[in-house]
Amino acid sequence: MSTLICGSLAFDTIMSFEGRFAEQIMPEQLHILNVSFLVPTLRREFGGCAGNIAYSLTQLGGSALPMATVGNDGQDYVAHLRNKGISTEFIKEIGGSYTAQAMIMTDRDNNQITAFHPGAMSHAHASEIKPRSDIKLGIISPDGRDAMLLHAAQFKAASIPFVFDPGQGLPMFNGEELTHFIDQASWVTVNDYEGRMLSERCGLSSSDISRRVQGLVVTLGAQGCEVWVDGVMTHVPPVKAVQLVDPTGCGDAFRGALLFGLERGWSLVDSCALGNRVGAHKIATPGCQNYTLETIRPL
Repeated sequence: MSTLICGSLAFDTIMSFEGRFAEQIMPEQLHILNVSFLVPTLRREFGGCAGNIAYSLTQLGGSALPMATVGNDGQDYVAHLRNKGISTEFIKEIGGSYTAQAMIMTDRDNNQITAFHPGAMSHAHASEIKPRSDIKLGIISPDGRDAMLLHAAQFKAASIPFVFDPGQGLPMFNGEELTHFIDQASWVTVNDYEGRMLSERCGLSSSDISRRVQGLVVTLGAQGCEVWVDGVMTHVPPVKAVQLVDPTGCGDAFRGALLFGLERGWSLVDSCALGNRVGAHKIATPGCQNYTLETIRPL
């Protein structure tokens, strides 16, 4: 059984700021903000939600089919995925575009500021989801706006259950659109900030949302996550990380593990417990696709 992963492939430029953003930004001066951060370390990594989730799922032994777009500069990324045993069947090259680029700066408290250029991702709606016997599960992660809308409808039409994971793409949609996503999806996953925004825009509490799907997952970082099913919340405890190196991609690593559990018919709680273990493991490694999971054994 394979999981179709809709989202972005991106090059991440990751920078570390040794201070705290809060100490450099004066709230009373936000209307004339002019700030420069010295970043002693900088590296370029493979990233993007579709690539990161596919990497995590594949590391666990799952079957990932990322559906995404790259630009003229994306050949190295495609080769990297193939080298990791990840299918590139649903990856399209868009001429005249750059592959999506994320510039991510992290301070000493693991707060992040990100600038994102969508590039080829803006054409992701050109890819179409059709019924196929080996595709049993899907996820819609942050992508082009039109692609997210179309792919949700196509998953529904193809009778493929999917996870709605709006992530940083959530602000692109109004309450009516987000409610429609929820009603088409089988599961919803958000972090705590996104969860509050989703509830505010839809006028639905976490309990309400969970009654419209098979389950809602709200990740809480170092506090673990909440699993909501039929209005009842279960707290899934965190796993303590050996060291805190780089939080970039931890949410995607979690989602790859979540999909691994769902592929195998696990409960949502057990799937999220594995997600917490994988996320804690990933945070000890720089970059989004450099960790290995030999020491992680599925439950």
